[in-house]
Amino acid sequence: MTGASPTQRVLDATDIDRAIAVALPGRRVAAAGPLAGGGFATVWAARLDDGADVVVKVGPRPEARLLRYERGMIAAEARYLRRLAAEAPEVPVPRVLFADADLLVTERLPGVNLAMAGPEVDDAPVRAAFGAALARVHRLTGDRFGYDAGRTGAATWSGAFRAMIGDLLDDAADWAVALPATPGRIRALVDRHEALLDTVRRPALLHFDGWDGNLLVDDGRLTGFVDGERFLYGDPLLDFTSAALFRRIEDEPDHPFLRGYGEVRLDAPALRRLSLYRLHLYLLMTVEMPSRRITREEHPERYARLAELLDEELAELDRPVPQ
Repeated sequence: MTGASPTQRVLDATDIDRAIAVALPGRRVAAAGPLAGGGFATVWAARLDDGADVVVKVGPRPEARLLRYERGMIAAEARYLRRLAAEAPEVPVPRVLFADADLLVTERLPGVNLAMAGPEVDDAPVRAAFGAALARVHRLTGDRFGYDAGRTGAATWSGAFRAMIGDLLDDAADWAVALPATPGRIRALVDRHEALLDTVRRPALLHFDGWDGNLLVDDGRLTGFVDGERFLYGDPLLDFTSAALFRRIEDEPDHPFLRGYGEVRLDAPALRRLSLYRLHLYLLMTVEMPSRRITREEHPERYARLAELLDEELAELDRPVPQ
């Protein structure tokens, strides 16, 4: 198998045999194959000799060049899944079978991801169920804002968010990524919203990556959501961006995610925070392009679309800050 991006290891069936021998001694692989869709880790599905279906996720090689927020993500996903198993077992996420710094083995949940499910699937119940599940996840609280385990974070949400944006801007400089605005302008727009960000007082547990490719559906129902490796603690509204990727969820009041999530106040300050969070998401998606071997020359449509979306949010953030 050839890695789709420089962060993905090149693995074969023998590597998966060895991983299972380390993770689950005494159990053997009956069949295995790579899973497509991700761009960070290398992920395989395996059926074991006792009939169990598992997912094997292997992190990048130590020498791989990563974005700042990507460090330690395999171990982070294990912490995320184990916390949900212990404190919110009703949330449909896979059970951890083994984890270390570079290897994660979990049970394999049934179904296919929503992005591949096809137009015949009624996605509204799936999105509503995901909204309800995330509302439960958001009831869990962290010790501080941002990432855990000594990674980028702060005592306040504005401090953590400013640092997260700063990391991405530093990554953009390291990778020579052209942005539709100067780093100084982006930093200044975030800084002027400090008081607004600090109306968020509780660091809620967030998934952050709830796009269709991470929602599993089987027989028209949500069977689980995966790839919690990017989890952090902050404003629950941050999770509303990926749930309506490339759109403004506030323009769709009947969106099934919102119905499933339950009561949420989308007043003027909340809408401005959503704009900040879309800025963060589109900035991340732009900055990660070279680290995924996605060049501007070969994928001009992706770069242009993200630049346009970033411009829209920058224009919104230039307006007076709502009180």
